Amino acid sequence: MINPAHPPTAEEVNRKLVEQYTEIATLAGGLAHEIKNPLSTIGLNMELLAEDFTDPQTPRDKRAAAKIAVVQQECRRLQDLLDNFLNFAKVRTVRFEASDLNEEVRRVVEFFRPKAQEAGIELVCYLDPELPSVVLDRESFHGALINLVLNAEQAMPEGGQLMVRTGTIASGVALELIDTGAGMDEKTAGQIFEAFFSTKPGGSGLGLPTVRKIVEAHGGRIAVESEPGRGTKFTITLPLPPRLTAPVA
Repeated sequence: MINPAHPPTAEEVNRKLVEQYTEIATLAGGLAHEIKNPLSTIGLNMELLAEDFTDPQTPRDKRAAAKIAVVQQECRRLQDLLDNFLNFAKVRTVRFEASDLNEEVRRVVEFFRPKAQEAGIELVCYLDPELPSVVLDRESFHGALINLVLNAEQAMPEGGQLMVRTGTIASGVALELIDTGAGMDEKTAGQIFEAFFSTKPGGSGLGLPTVRKIVEAHGGRIAVESEPGRGTKFTITLPLPPRLTAPVA
């Protein structure tokens, strides 16, 4: 029971919330692992069963083969969903170090460039050469950027332009990813960071929530601006390390 005369401090509340989150994440991760085991057994047996219907001759065998294919497809979808959920829920061990955000952006852009060329997407970069260093867990942040870039690609099935821009702001640094894709209405934009919300058929709805989780673990924020038919802008803001932050007058 909370004593009104001695309310909990912000640090105590945050510690309690972290403990509760960790407990829920552990339970959810355990449940997901328990589901994966029988799902793998089902998938394996469906593969063996499919081998018996590789060349169906009768109408009955053809119907059976079609049903087997549907079950296999759904098994794969559930497997992907569980993998994405485990990636979202797991408590990560991170390694923060002073990093060049521009260099991390270049790595992602070069990785994506061949795929962008195939998809008819023009990549445009405006990277501030005077950008100060930030503290990053490079592996997780790289994954977050890849997720955002692939999200932009999916929003431009007919091709388009993806602009990546970095710059200094009052609170630290900012990274913007601006695409010329389909865009979203205000209601959809307000839900995209919610777990399991997806506008894509068969999507897990965990990609962007995972991105937000990673950005916030860096002490940063991610915001979205979008308009149907005019594209989408994601903005990531990251704080400067304390030693690089200008003193308050």
